[in-house]
Order: sequence, then C-alpha cells, then structure tokens
Amino acid sequence: MDLIVDAITAVYGLLWGDLITVPLPGGGALGISLLVLLLIPTGVFFTVRTRFLPIRMFPEMLRVTAEKRPRGGTAISGVQALVVSTATRVGMGNLIGVVAAISAGGAGAVFWMWITAIIGSSTAFIEATLAQLYKEKDPLYGGWRGGPAYYIHAFVKQARGKDIGRRSVIAVLFAVSGLICWCGISQVISNSVSSAFQNAFHVEPIYTTVVLVALSAVIVLRKNATVRVLDVLVPIMAACYFVITLILIGMNAAVLPDVFRRIFQEAFGLRQAVAGGFGAVVMNGVKRGLFSNEAGSGSAPCAAAAGDTSHPAKTGLLQALGVFIDTIVICSCTAFIILVTPEDKVAGLGGMDLLQASMQHHLGQFGVVFIALILWLFSFSTFVGILFYARSNVAYLFGDGWVSQTAYKVLALVMLFVGGLAAYTFVWDLGDVGVGLMTVFNIIVILPMSGQALDCLRDYEGKRKERRDG
Repeated sequence: MDLIVDAITAVYGLLWGDLITVPLPGGGALGISLLVLLLIPTGVFFTVRTRFLPIRMFPEMLRVTAEKRPRGGTAISGVQALVVSTATRVGMGNLIGVVAAISAGGAGAVFWMWITAIIGSSTAFIEATLAQLYKEKDPLYGGWRGGPAYYIHAFVKQARGKDIGRRSVIAVLFAVSGLICWCGISQVISNSVSSAFQNAFHVEPIYTTVVLVALSAVIVLRKNATVRVLDVLVPIMAACYFVITLILIGMNAAVLPDVFRRIFQEAFGLRQAVAGGFGAVVMNGVKRGLFSNEAGSGSAPCAAAAGDTSHPAKTGLLQALGVFIDTIVICSCTAFIILVTPEDKVAGLGGMDLLQASMQHHLGQFGVVFIALILWLFSFSTFVGILFYARSNVAYLFGDGWVSQTAYKVLALVMLFVGGLAAYTFVWDLGDVGVGLMTVFNIIVILPMSGQALDCLRDYEGKRKERRDG
C-alpha cells in the first residue's frame, strides 16, 4: 500500500508540481506545472488558429443554443450535451476552487481565471468538434457516443495507415485515466457535501451520505434517466445561484468599483510585487480556472459526442459556451460574493469557512443554509454527469454490455459512500492524477488533429454565409 501511495504522490507531483520555476522581479518566483505548461500554450495556439473564436463567435454560440432538439429516438441534442457537460463543470470547483484561488492568490486570481476561460473555450471547441467527427452509434443506450478514446483511436489508425484492432494503447490509457479520475472525484463529492451539511444543519455524515448515495443510485442505475434529470436540475441550480449573486451585488453596488479595482490591481501584482506574491496570483487563478472549466482534459467531449446536431462545429460552439458559463458566470458569482464582503468580516478565513462567513454576513443564517444546499446540488449533478462521461470509456475498454457498465456505476457509488464517511485518503489524489493524465493524453493528440476541427469550422462559417447550416 505504501508503494501505491508513493507512486500516486510521485505522479501527482509530476503533473501538478512546479516543473519550471521562473524568478520574478521584487522577489518570489512563478512556479509552472506540467499541466499549465501544456494547457495555456495550447489554448493560446487554438485561440489564434480559430481567429479568436471565443470573442468573434460569441453571438453565434448563443444562437446555436436555440437549435431544435431531435424528435423521437434516444439521441440527445447539442444543448442537452451542453447541459450534461455543464453539470460536471458547474460543481465544487465553482465554490471550493474559487475560494481556494482567492484565499491563496487574492482578488487578482479572478482576472486570471477569466483569461483562462477565454483561451480555454478555444480548446473546448477543438476537442468537442473532434468528438463529433469521430462519434459512433451507441447500441446499448441508443443515440451516439464517443470522446477522446475514440478520436485518439482514429488518430493512431490514421498515423499507422492500417487497422490497429479493437483498441490502441494511448486510447486505453486515456479511458483508464478517466475512470480513475471519476472514482476519485466521487469521494471528494460526498465528503464535501457531508461536511457542509454537518456545519449547516448539524446532521451526522452517515445520514447525508446515505441519502446522497440512494438518490444517485436511483438515477444512474436506470437506463436513460441521467439526461432527463440534469435537464431540469442544472438550469434551476445555476439560475438560483446567479439570481442570489445579483441580489447581493445589488445590495452592495456601492463597493463594486473598489472590487473591480482590486481585481485588476492585484491581477498584475501591484500590491503583491513587493512581497513577491505575483506568482501566487497568476498561478492560483490559472490552475483553478483550468480545474473548473475542464477545457483540454477530455472530459466534456465524452458528452459532446452524444449530441445530435446538424453540423459538428455547432457542438464545438456549444461546448465553448459551456466554458464561459462555468468560469465567467458561475465562478464569478462565487468571487463577487466574497469580494463584496468587508475584509474584516472574513479576515484569516479560508476554504468553505470563507464562503459561508461571506454568505452569513449578507444573508444571515439563510446564507449558510443556501450554500450547503447549492453545494449539494452542484455535487450531485457532478456525480450524475461524470457517470454519463464514463459510459463511452467503459464501452471502449470492455465493449457493449450491461455487466461492465453497471459494475463501474456500482464502484462509483461505493466510492461515493466511502467518501462521505472517511477523512482524507490518498484515493482523493486519484481524481487529480486521473484528470492530469487524461489531459496529457488528450493534448498530445488534439494538437496534430486540430486541423480537422479547423476545417470543420471553416466549412460551417462558409455555409452560414450562404445561409445554410449543412
């Protein structure tokens, strides 16, 4: 067991630790991890290659959401695929992750989260479009399936110029990394929820955990209940959180100019430069932004492939919009809740204590209860969403069969139960290690394959000019 823990710790350090350290003027240093080194240049590259798609085509992203859903059958629309991916993006990273970024990097971290979202949406477009180009019929659940394991397989086949059989090594490594990641996340989800309910309602973790697992089991063990549940749950929870934030901003409108001034001043280290803290500002904003919106990790394409749209680029645009929804809207909601709170009310606090103290200042005990409930909804939707992702990976590894699909769901439910009762264990690190490995395998393939997605974008824009979608 010690060897396993040491191995996981070593891989975690390689992926998320400081691979390069850059000294900064005024003292301090900027530590850059392998994943940041992969994702940020990749995002910038795709942003340039798509001719700044996140800004240039934002109106088109909104227009595509109005596309009609498929009638009959079991296929889901591109918007429904967006809902599924949003369910996993809009999770704990929007609450705990944002709080952690501000705690460690100050208000300036928010600005770098915004920048990360803009360039990350270009990456999201590329990987989602590739998922659409290489999707295949799903004989078990109906509709479509796909994702990185499938377009990685196609890439290896194209590179070798011959049939490579049922599986390719790198696609298998991606699929296994994904399943490891989602098992690890399952534990974090239930532990966060049980802790929040214990703080807000003094409910013992066993009761919260049993209810969470039971409700999850009812949904994920049924054949096609996932999308129907998320169709209802995600818009409601996101809208509630957004409305509450707007109310709080309205209540504190007088301090907004100071909040924006703090964000932009601290973003460029004007307060931190002397103390050498500029590196913390940038990297905490970047890391939390990448973790929250998942762009480049290969998770969201597992949902994107299931969307039934009239053109692959439409799915890419929808998933690019999903990054905006996650980071620019929902993550910013959490940031503003904290930043409009007087500093003396939250001095010395971090993590969920910081967020709950902010909500208590604004809304009293209702604020604490609201955060506990919204965390429950965010976490629940994340768990349901990641099991939708897992379908295609399980199918790629084990073929089409209820036994393998059900076995993984049961394993994830067990992890969900254990996480709600147990303190921190090394299994939690599996989530970070899994998503890190997924990102590495995904990025090294979407870079050389990106030309196909760019051709698809040009085709879509050409047909739009001719007023036909294709």
